[in-house]
Amino acid sequence: MARKGMGKAFVTLLIIAVVMFALVYFGIKWTSNLGKSQSEVTMEDASKRLEKLYKNIKVTNAPPTKGLIDLDPASIGDSLPDISKFPISVQNTTDSFVEIFSSPEKAGDGVDGWLNEVAKAFNDAKLEVNGKPVSVKIRNIASGTATDFIRSGKYVPDAFTPSNELWGELVKAQGIETQLVSKRLAGNVTGVVSAKSKYDELVGKYGSLNVSTITEAIANNELSMGYTDPFASSTGLNFLVTALRTFDSSDMLGDKAVQGFERFQTNVPFIASTTIQMRDAAKSGALDAFVLEYQTYVNVPDLKGGYVFTPFGVRHDSPLYALGKLPQEKMEIIKKFAEFVGQDKYQKLASDKGFNGMNDYASEFDAVDGNILSSAQKLWKEKKSGNKPIVAVFVADVSGSMDGEPLNRLKESLITGQKYLGKDNSIGFVSYSSDVTINLPIGKYDTNQQSMFVGAVESLQAGGGTATFDGIVVAMKMLQDEMAQNPDVKPLIFVLSDGDTNQGHSLNDIRGLIETYKIPIYTIGYNANIKALQSISSINEAASIDADTDDVVYKIGNLFNVQM
Repeated sequence: MARKGMGKAFVTLLIIAVVMFALVYFGIKWTSNLGKSQSEVTMEDASKRLEKLYKNIKVTNAPPTKGLIDLDPASIGDSLPDISKFPISVQNTTDSFVEIFSSPEKAGDGVDGWLNEVAKAFNDAKLEVNGKPVSVKIRNIASGTATDFIRSGKYVPDAFTPSNELWGELVKAQGIETQLVSKRLAGNVTGVVSAKSKYDELVGKYGSLNVSTITEAIANNELSMGYTDPFASSTGLNFLVTALRTFDSSDMLGDKAVQGFERFQTNVPFIASTTIQMRDAAKSGALDAFVLEYQTYVNVPDLKGGYVFTPFGVRHDSPLYALGKLPQEKMEIIKKFAEFVGQDKYQKLASDKGFNGMNDYASEFDAVDGNILSSAQKLWKEKKSGNKPIVAVFVADVSGSMDGEPLNRLKESLITGQKYLGKDNSIGFVSYSSDVTINLPIGKYDTNQQSMFVGAVESLQAGGGTATFDGIVVAMKMLQDEMAQNPDVKPLIFVLSDGDTNQGHSLNDIRGLIETYKIPIYTIGYNANIKALQSISSINEAASIDADTDDVVYKIGNLFNVQM
């Protein structure tokens, strides 16, 4: 009897154990699937999920409308904001003075304010030229933007100190009289900053790390690296030129160099519009390596220990140029300022702020002729997506909150910015309020598509609620349908909105799809909740732009120039 009772107890315990195992197992599995539905979605499930979300959205197709287009090429000068947009970091103190455009790493704040401190000391010194006290005015403006102002003739200062000599060559090639007053105000170099583990891995395979081995590793899909826009960034322009010379040192624009660049560029996952965007992407762990100036590198605590700096290209020694046919008095002020900057105490101050490091590094090549640099930038514009054409869908908010000035600025942004869209790319256009309208199906951006794009933008009217994520779902569906027909393309989405969503799906509903499809979503905010838009863009390391600034057209032109 005892044995029989023990047997029953054992069976009962066994049944309980099996049931508990099943509950735990299936409970964990159910929880796991729930988590997947909230965030990560496998590629296998993504298309079903997208289809289901799409069916819950009311989508209409607008009849095509053509608009008048301007076939003249984009003019940088027309899109540049008023020069007052760029701050005076040091004001002149006398009537006899020179204005100097200076790059932000030395005319900014804190560790980036070295030249400002020297300029203030110069003004306090009350030096004289021709018996009159003299001073300098410093304007903080990025080297690429400064070059755009100077080359366009919209605003030409007396002097210019960009990060490197490449910008001086671009200015000179425009026919503007350019005199190199000082080859170096403070020493600096640019380089590739790589995670130490990846650095060790590549050195182990290639023997050393330099731009040659870096470009080979990227072409072989062994390194995930980003760099910055060579139209706007000193480091980006330097990297472009160095890479092209790596592919063919005798002819950086020849067939061999172009083919090498295309192969390399196909595997570049990320081109940042700004250094800040590049640093944010690096912090997220999305990149193995990225480009940065040494002065910035030594001043970022997050980079200490875990990263290795490898210099490349020409030095970034902040040359000083005099521009145009200046009176002798102004030339004397510029020369006196260059001499003043060179004093030991001001060079020590520069060292304290991160400059004058890596003085043993010599430029790998001489400054490149400006006409060749312009051609290299154009080549980059044509080949930056490698062998993959770009397919982009623009998603415009036409809810009631966009009525009036926000919608007018949105239209102006797109109609002006569309001149920067590459003709080899394809685009589509979607607008949304409570529901979603496909204003323009995806098509090659030829003259006909351009006309219909302009017509679609001009016909937009505001009203209704705001279903931002429904608009993004429709854009993703359009892109996935296009990629089913043409898989070898690079998809992008541009969302233009005020950022507030009050209808339709939420970001949480579609975050997993965005992560799975890895489609960068660039956001442009009009009278916007910028943080809400940044939360969308940050998923796949895309940029977010605040359109409520005087330089919005210029910013959007740069964004389209980089990404399209």
